[in-house]
Amino acid sequence: MSRLVSLDVFRGITIAGMVLVNNPGTWSSIYWPLQHAEWHGWTPTDLVFPFFLFIVGVSITLAFARRVEEGSVKRDLYLKVIKRTAIIFGLGLFLNGFPYFQLGTIRIAGVLQRIAICYLIASLIFLTTKVRTQLLIAVALLVIYCFVMTRFAAPGYAPGDLSKEGSIASFIDRVLLGQHIWRQGKVYDPEGLLSTIPAVATTLFGILTGHWLRSERPRFEKVVGMFVAGAVCVVLGWAWNPFFPINKALWTSSYVLFTAGLALQFLALCYWLIDIHGYRRWAWPFEVFGVNALALFVGSGLMVKLMGVFKVQGWIFRNLFLSWAEPINASLAYAIAFILLWLFLMWLLYRKRVFIKV
Repeated sequence: MSRLVSLDVFRGITIAGMVLVNNPGTWSSIYWPLQHAEWHGWTPTDLVFPFFLFIVGVSITLAFARRVEEGSVKRDLYLKVIKRTAIIFGLGLFLNGFPYFQLGTIRIAGVLQRIAICYLIASLIFLTTKVRTQLLIAVALLVIYCFVMTRFAAPGYAPGDLSKEGSIASFIDRVLLGQHIWRQGKVYDPEGLLSTIPAVATTLFGILTGHWLRSERPRFEKVVGMFVAGAVCVVLGWAWNPFFPINKALWTSSYVLFTAGLALQFLALCYWLIDIHGYRRWAWPFEVFGVNALALFVGSGLMVKLMGVFKVQGWIFRNLFLSWAEPINASLAYAIAFILLWLFLMWLLYRKRVFIKV
């Protein structure tokens, strides 16, 4: 099938949202939609990361399915997966350590690291199983994770404790990651070890969506199918919420279903607008972001670190934004200016047809 521009746009919207919420002028003044939920519950910001993992899953199917059908050597595909995993994981470690690389306390987990692990596991599942098995594995991962989180206890806490300190996932992170845990979390890591299990399920839902998009069904039927499947997932997520609350940091099973459902519907909307009806002009900035998503994430992350080292971020915010606006509006204006700067930089690559991939 031809390249799905809607998927590039969806990826671009997602990565732009990720950069936007990660770079306010000041963390003390942020509008609530641009903040993560304090613990249980969700905000629009909590949709960004699962959307990206969902997109990774769709991309796995679109990238590998045709090669598998054409009889490509599985060994070559496995090596490609391992190489890409190592590069993405390494970039995540590099970003966490830059610029001082204090190896004794460097954070091991992170956004890119979770993407790498989910990509690896989901790709291996895709390459070794059929569609039905992939669905069963995704459901099994959610059920098993819920069972472990609600039936096992961290030392000193009751079984099923889902607090920051008391969850079994937080306990495992403290024991196994030690000084390498997320510093702001202190007692838990939002990209921790146990919660990677349901994150793999998020990626598998993307893989299943990729199968649907590659089918021979009429395009309008594909849109309807994604909307209906998305609605079912959202309802199931809400139904599970009272028993296993929607929680991004713990990546709960209800959170997986809820966010996968919304991702399905959002992709269906983009597919309907762009690939079916050809309404592309509005989406141009996001297409620019989407085709170089990794370069945007890594490049903007390095820029923020360097601005912190040279202490220019605070000066820019105070003198160019806080001087004329209230703190919360100045903080938002700074974040928007930051993403517009990176739109210009990514456009320079786009116009030269430079697409940085691993």
